[in-house]
Amino acid sequence: MRTLLALLLVLLLGSAARAERLIVSVSNHRVTVTPNYSGEELVLFGSVEKDATTPADRTAYDLVVTVMGPRADMVTRRKERTFGIWINTDYRQFLQVPSYLALFANRPFDAITSPEIARRQQIGLNNVRLTQRVSGDFADVVPNDPFRSAFVRLRTERGLYREDPSAVTFLTPTLFRTGIPLPAEVPIGTYEVEIKLFANGALVTKTETAFEIVKVGFEQFVATTARQNGFVYGLATVAMALMTGWMASIVFRKD
Repeated sequence: MRTLLALLLVLLLGSAARAERLIVSVSNHRVTVTPNYSGEELVLFGSVEKDATTPADRTAYDLVVTVMGPRADMVTRRKERTFGIWINTDYRQFLQVPSYLALFANRPFDAITSPEIARRQQIGLNNVRLTQRVSGDFADVVPNDPFRSAFVRLRTERGLYREDPSAVTFLTPTLFRTGIPLPAEVPIGTYEVEIKLFANGALVTKTETAFEIVKVGFEQFVATTARQNGFVYGLATVAMALMTGWMASIVFRKD
């Protein structure tokens, strides 16, 4: 009897969890970077699919979209002016953090859910975990930590970190879209997109999709050679430098 009740409870909970589901897609799952690439914007669009178990009074939703690029180790350095010269005095290493990070929503993050849920679900740049190496330990720190603040600011200035609480638009109560801007220096690799649906401050459901950014043409050849055969890449770099110098000497040679 207890086993039967447990199974019924699981089925009921499973049905409640499937009261809504998200159907999403992006306008382009493969972005190619050519020598003249100057950036572009993808479009994420989707819908909220309801079923018979969806509460009748649930008519308004909130949506948070998080886009994360390939992860890498990065360093933020602190500079101080000493005897008229700017020198590095300290640094902080960030471990396996997103090379690109964007968070979009249909209204301010703090209006969507409680601070506790926002921290747990990493809603907003201040709540995204950015692990650092601090005196031999590994941890994230408070958002106003000077190294973390400088790291986020520098990435934001380059268009690689961003948040926009008005980027998601509900075209109807259940149809939505948002743009994903990609700057000219966008990192190469796979991008993970997580979409979270909220109702009355609670997380209802979430789903994921992805897209890829790849280099093509000569840039792809150079990147692949540098990664797979450093010796050949070095020889090619030296040869190109010598050829450039030789061509310059011909152009500027005096009669």
